[in-house]
Parts: sequence; structure tokens; C-alpha cells
Amino acid sequence: MRLVGILGGTYNPIHYGHLRMAQELAEALNLAEVRFIPSANPPHKDDVTVSAEHRAAMVELAIVNNPLFTLDRCELEREGASFTIDTLIELSESLGGDAALCLIMGSDAFVKLNTWHRWQSLLDYAHIILVQRPSTQPQEKLPSELEALLRDHYTELHGDLMHENAGFITMQNITPQDISATQVRDLLQQQTSVRYLLPNEVVEYIQQQQLYQAPA
Repeated sequence: MRLVGILGGTYNPIHYGHLRMAQELAEALNLAEVRFIPSANPPHKDDVTVSAEHRAAMVELAIVNNPLFTLDRCELEREGASFTIDTLIELSESLGGDAALCLIMGSDAFVKLNTWHRWQSLLDYAHIILVQRPSTQPQEKLPSELEALLRDHYTELHGDLMHENAGFITMQNITPQDISATQVRDLLQQQTSVRYLLPNEVVEYIQQQQLYQAPA
């Protein structure tokens, strides 16, 4: 079974935290590719002021030289809210039965998974790969329904992912990269250097397009 990593997000903007995480997961789990999927209309965020096209363009610049990484525009080409379940269904149909989708998710997001649209169906179309974000504090107790989900679907055997198209949850440690898009935006508004936080090509694009400037 070919494993395809799915890494969605607003990418507002993309930074080395995203990129290093994707690279380490690709190597640790033997992923055939990682698809970066910018969210056009994220249902849980209402403060995304930079257009989806700009955010996708920055992703494309950031990953262009990595053959493992692909920009997937499926959510940009779909109307309405960018629900993950719709993306997984679309990808599973287009990639065929020899590919297993691996939805990459921060542990902080998993705590709120039961607020996602049709969250109970996610494991029908993908495995879930949980990673710990370095900046997050110890999480509150999992809701009982998510405890049950984790208990029923968890595996520590990465080989299990290759034997089924979907249905497993596993965890993977990554090298901490304490970088956030919020931090990057704040530095840009303060006209402070963001060098070494994101690729130079992305920095140049932000400057050319005059993105993330402080309000006049």
C-alpha cells in the first residue's frame, strides 16, 4: 500500500516548522509523498486575511525543490467551507485503492476532533498520524468519545498503515521546531526579520506582495 501524507492547514504563512515536520514524517513512515493542502475557507478560523491564492503560492515556492512534496489545490477549487472529510473522500476516489491516506494532525487539534464536520467518518477514508506541537501545553482530558476512538484504533506498528487503506491512529515524535505562523505574522508587522523561520523565496514573495503589513 502506498502511503500518502495529507498535511492541511491555512499556511498563513508556511514556515520551517511545517516543512521539517513533513520531511521527518515522510522518512519515518516511508511516505510516498506529502500533499500540502491549503484551506480555502477554514471552518474553525475566521481571522485569515490573506487570500487562499497567496497562501497556496507561498506553499508552492516553499516545496518546489522537494520531490516528496506536492501542492494540492483541491480545497481551493471547491466551493463552501473546507471540510477535511470532503477532501479525504475526494482524494481517496482520485488516488485509487492502492493508496492509503495518512492525515497528519497536531495533538492539540485531536483534542477538538469531535467538533469537526463528520469527524466520525474520517477513519473510514484515512489513517491519522498524531504529532506533538512543541508550543502546546499539556492538554485537558480527552472527551470520552475521543478516548474511545483512540483506544479502538491506536497502533504503534507503522507497518499496519500499509496493510489497510484507513482506520488506524498512530503517534510519531518529531524534532521540536517552535515556530508558529502567528509569530511570523507578528514579526512581519513589527518589520522585524523573519530570516531562518521560513524559506527565503517565501520571504521575498511576502515582501513583493506586501503581505502581513501593520494596519496604516
